[in-house]
Amino acid sequence: MVLFRGDIKCKSLQRRTSISVILPADNIHFLQDTEEIVPQPYKTLYLLHGLYGSDDIFLANTSIQKFAEDNGIAIVIPCGENSFYVDNRKAHAYYGEYVGQELLDITRNIFPLSDKREDTFIAGFSMGGYGAIRNGLKYSDNFSKIGMISAALITDDIADYVSDDNVLRSRDFYESIFGDLGKLKGSDMDPKALIENCGDVPDIFMACGVDDFLYGKNVDFHEFLKSKNVESEFIEAPGEHTWEFCDKYIKEFIKRLVE
Repeated sequence: MVLFRGDIKCKSLQRRTSISVILPADNIHFLQDTEEIVPQPYKTLYLLHGLYGSDDIFLANTSIQKFAEDNGIAIVIPCGENSFYVDNRKAHAYYGEYVGQELLDITRNIFPLSDKREDTFIAGFSMGGYGAIRNGLKYSDNFSKIGMISAALITDDIADYVSDDNVLRSRDFYESIFGDLGKLKGSDMDPKALIENCGDVPDIFMACGVDDFLYGKNVDFHEFLKSKNVESEFIEAPGEHTWEFCDKYIKEFIKRLVE
């Protein structure tokens, strides 16, 4: 297993940003009768962290590093700040464009990653779950499967928020991310609108604890998917908004990627 942690420079964000990359070590082969190393392209999961997180937080709080090695899949974890992985034009911080396209281009040029849609997946926890569905749909030509663990599917509600010192309930914070909240519904930051306008919807996997404060929003989105005849898998299980729940069900998603 190879673990890379470093910085890359990207146009989408107009700066350097950190990434973590997990690569299994058993996909490198030698040409017969030579010492030339031939890297074999990996299936790849682009994994998005939640609010307050960074690219190393999954490494610190889950066991996916060993699990990726055991299952022969590469995992790329970008740093998304508190961006919700959308494009903030005023800040020139195009996080959606970054994780949906540029990050794929950069990492495929550096590491032996497959460039096939059927081998490329996106998933996330909490805020990252929202980022996964938003960008998995917006850039559906790039991703064949989307994983949402305890996803922060909050876009139906935040227009009703007021100013609050708690960032999770702060209208000011969400306006700094999404812009005019009155224009959010029906936009390319509204997962329901993206579903209705997506020609080739990737396979969708959802998991949320029944005691999670986001459980109702996940149930609502799954019901919406069913109403649109979009096939998806939704696991409801005991649990709260915790790393223990995330660890268990991100590995359940990975199992489906390598079957």
